[in-house]
Amino acid sequence: MSNALAIFAKAPIAGQVKTRLCPPLTHTQAAELFRCFLLDTVERMCSLATVQVFLAISPADSEPLFRQLFRQTVPFPVRYLPQRGDSLGEREINMLADMLDAGFSRVVIIGSDIPTLPVAHIHEAFTRLEDPACDAVFGPSTDGGYYLVGACAVHRRLFENIAWSTPQVLEQTLEQARLHQLAVELVPSWYDVDTVEDLQRLLVDAGEKRDGLNDVPRTRELLRRFGLYAG
Repeated sequence: MSNALAIFAKAPIAGQVKTRLCPPLTHTQAAELFRCFLLDTVERMCSLATVQVFLAISPADSEPLFRQLFRQTVPFPVRYLPQRGDSLGEREINMLADMLDAGFSRVVIIGSDIPTLPVAHIHEAFTRLEDPACDAVFGPSTDGGYYLVGACAVHRRLFENIAWSTPQVLEQTLEQARLHQLAVELVPSWYDVDTVEDLQRLLVDAGEKRDGLNDVPRTRELLRRFGLYAG
């Protein structure tokens, strides 16, 4: 298998994930919602027949917590790797390097707070990487960052001089590509669920089943339990 997909995931602990959704959610509800995001995302990504799915976990010692979470549902063929590095850029560089060193030819990284992400966007990212002229691929997010990065080699300069966690992340990344003459391609934009506004969009998308692979059953059921979704 030549394709590796790493899903970056923080341990779903109350008060440590999705805190910008509180209120209207409590910290416990936000952690429960994040767990549903993760399970729905992993289930759909494991439907990709030519892709090995990894969970890139943080903190590094949280693998038992994640394994327990996945034992509570249908087992998925995922592997676990700890994230390494202080900044997001360092963690992405190290994950790309780890996957490529493990023998994969094409590596794509996504987050775990994009539960309705169309699987077609992942397909497209790997397809773009089959072109030898493509150095890297990014999926723009609506907040100015990116929800996806993929490459066939580690281009460290793409991750330098970036103001992480700001609306300028993608703009600065593309500027780095221009400065260092790296060919970057983009797949369609999507959104992270970080804010109350994002949650409102999720409530709309949760009712849509575009191709059967974009369904989010756990997320939708939990939102219904919270009284936020009536579909």
